[in-house]
Amino acid sequence: MKGRSPRILLIGMMGSGKTTIGRELGRRTGWPFLDNDALVRELTGREPAAIDADDGEDALHAAEARAFQMATDRSGPAIVAVAGWIVDDDAARARLAAAGHVVWLRARPDSLRTRIGSGAGRRADAQDVGWIEARATEREPRYRETADQVVDVDDLDPAAIAAAILDAIGLPSAG
Repeated sequence: MKGRSPRILLIGMMGSGKTTIGRELGRRTGWPFLDNDALVRELTGREPAAIDADDGEDALHAAEARAFQMATDRSGPAIVAVAGWIVDDDAARARLAAAGHVVWLRARPDSLRTRIGSGAGRRADAQDVGWIEARATEREPRYRETADQVVDVDDLDPAAIAAAILDAIGLPSAG
């Protein structure tokens, strides 16, 4: 993280474990964990899925962009779970790349589908493995371009993933 803010930013598809790994990293480092969905709720007073259902994807993305800006404007170290679509926006992706150590939590579409489960609180097409695969394939080049580190999460537990991230940036990884 030389020359950049002491921040770990987690990117990846829904179901990749950004919240779980973010909490584990926060526990290990003592840094605050800033979850995109929680920040959207704080800013809007609404659930992200409700914004998407009632007002559409553009309104949800606008709220997520404000949440992302809030997280990256914050001073001091932090762990940030970033909304998946942020990599789709050129300006947001540039801000992301400059904001700290960016970690792509990469998972196979079938793993994502299993982790998403019933899809409660998520977009309606989140249960469709075809949609997941298409979206993951579409975003893959941007995730790869932006990430400082890629962690394949399919067969790892949260402790191992957190340890790999902390080892990569030279912080103690003791659980």
